[in-house]
Amino acid sequence: MTNKIDRTGLRSEFWRTVPLTEMNSKEWEALCDGCGKCCLNKLEDEDSGEVLFTRVACRLLDDQSCQCAQYDIRREFVPECVVLKPSTIKDVAYWLPMTCAYRLLHEGKPLCDWHPLISGDPETVHTSGTSVRGWTVPEYELDVEDWENYIIEDLS
Repeated sequence: MTNKIDRTGLRSEFWRTVPLTEMNSKEWEALCDGCGKCCLNKLEDEDSGEVLFTRVACRLLDDQSCQCAQYDIRREFVPECVVLKPSTIKDVAYWLPMTCAYRLLHEGKPLCDWHPLISGDPETVHTSGTSVRGWTVPEYELDVEDWENYIIEDLS
């Protein structure tokens, strides 16, 4: 049974019933909770492959809204920015935060209670303390060699 698409372009509770690869573009974008964690610079341990998040934010991240300041044209400014797509999620899920909806659904897990699709409120990602609002350091203020001083031990 296919859920009807409403005027927003979203099917009712699509995240529970529609596989990532079958979501339309509006549904795919709606999965983003707006936490900003994917815009944190990461360090990857060459030996173990472990991904370490830092408080160092991409130069395009707005620290208050937790949104990309140039989302539609971000690759013009940050060519290495990874664009999440249904076809690439399997290759990049390992570096997404554990609370990320894309990662959770890829792993067959439910969305968190604070996710805006569950709560109905885009602010719950911030009020729950899940977002990066107010605690990042812009990458242009630091040398890359200093990023290891900003590793986050617990990013839950």
